[in-house]
Amino acid sequence: MGRRGGVFFGADAEALARGDPEVAEALGQELGRVRGRLQLIASENFASPAVLAALGSVIGGKYAEGYPGARFHAGCEVADRVERLAVERGKELFGAEHVNVQPYSGAVANLAAFAALLRPGDTVLAMELSHGGHLTHGSRSNFSGRWFDVVGYGVRRDTETIDYDEVRDLALRHRPDLIICGAASYPRTIDYAVFRGIADEVGAWLLADVAHEIGLVAGGAVPSPVPYADVVTFTTHKSLRGPRGGAIVCTPEVAGRVDRAVYPFVQGGPLMNVIAAKAVAFGEALRPEFRGYAADVVANAKVLTGTLAEEGLRPVTGGTDTHMALVDVRDAGTTGLAAETACAQAGMVLNRATVPYDPEPPRVASGLRLGTSCVTTQGMGVPEMKEIASLVARAVRDPGAITSVAERVARLTAGHPAYPPG
Repeated sequence: MGRRGGVFFGADAEALARGDPEVAEALGQELGRVRGRLQLIASENFASPAVLAALGSVIGGKYAEGYPGARFHAGCEVADRVERLAVERGKELFGAEHVNVQPYSGAVANLAAFAALLRPGDTVLAMELSHGGHLTHGSRSNFSGRWFDVVGYGVRRDTETIDYDEVRDLALRHRPDLIICGAASYPRTIDYAVFRGIADEVGAWLLADVAHEIGLVAGGAVPSPVPYADVVTFTTHKSLRGPRGGAIVCTPEVAGRVDRAVYPFVQGGPLMNVIAAKAVAFGEALRPEFRGYAADVVANAKVLTGTLAEEGLRPVTGGTDTHMALVDVRDAGTTGLAAETACAQAGMVLNRATVPYDPEPPRVASGLRLGTSCVTTQGMGVPEMKEIASLVARAVRDPGAITSVAERVARLTAGHPAYPPG
């Protein structure tokens, strides 16, 4: 690894082992961790070896402040080519007119979107964090909640789905400058056309944050917000299966503002190795097999959610349309924190999550959030999803079963290893 045709190319595990055995050992332990446990974090995935090779390539050392054709450092010919590849592939993948691939993360992409469209003190309408929203959509611990006047909308008590009538009423009452649709812990698809209509009615910009679902959008498994939103922000490392990073899609009307908000307002030089890896990931997502992968992710999530319901763990909203299973564990006589801990002890990595109108504080929570992106990448399907649901339910309900559950987890992961050797 690290050489192609005898010429040094990039990442070299043997060089790392010789140069820094401590870090090499730690990274080996991480590989063992992901191979030996079920990775069910909804915001994670396994990037391909090609993406990882680009991520560890020599272009990471190039300073390329600015945009292709307008850099502030010499020697950016290759950097320009790589970024243009990423942009063009992004346009094709999402049917977009403008793509910015420089944001370091989804949070930075959201910060840039705010900077492009708003001034401090402007009003924003976004989903409440406790109902499934995101920190960057108005939390008081985040820039979004400190610099802007944020009004929160929620979900209905009876269906636990977005109350579009409430969204419209709040928009008419508060006349926001920006409306955000998108969430971090909401298992249903969002009606972007309805949000577009509300935004037009009150003269607001519409921002769609699809960090979680963007791979499903790319694969045609869920509706796309691109035809409706002025700005679409997303991450490249979740369901899209790329490197950790962010990106922005927007209309030509705001393209210049978005680009200036990313650079020079928010960021300096881009991470060219990450942009190269984004280009690889976009290229992979353009292949027909990725559409099959995205469909399998959703199908697996539906089976996982349905089987968890059969096991007595109530699905929030009654099901899922995406990669995410969100379940309420109160009927099992436990909390999200205790359930997360029990699953971790049994070799299943997932996270606690608040449910709508949750009586518990976020650090404890009453729910679990599970995702099917990783296990689908590993080649698991319907039989494995039923098995995983059974294992989760047993670990949550019966502390005495942790050892036997862990043994079943080990057999399951051995049959579908992450990054299989050879």
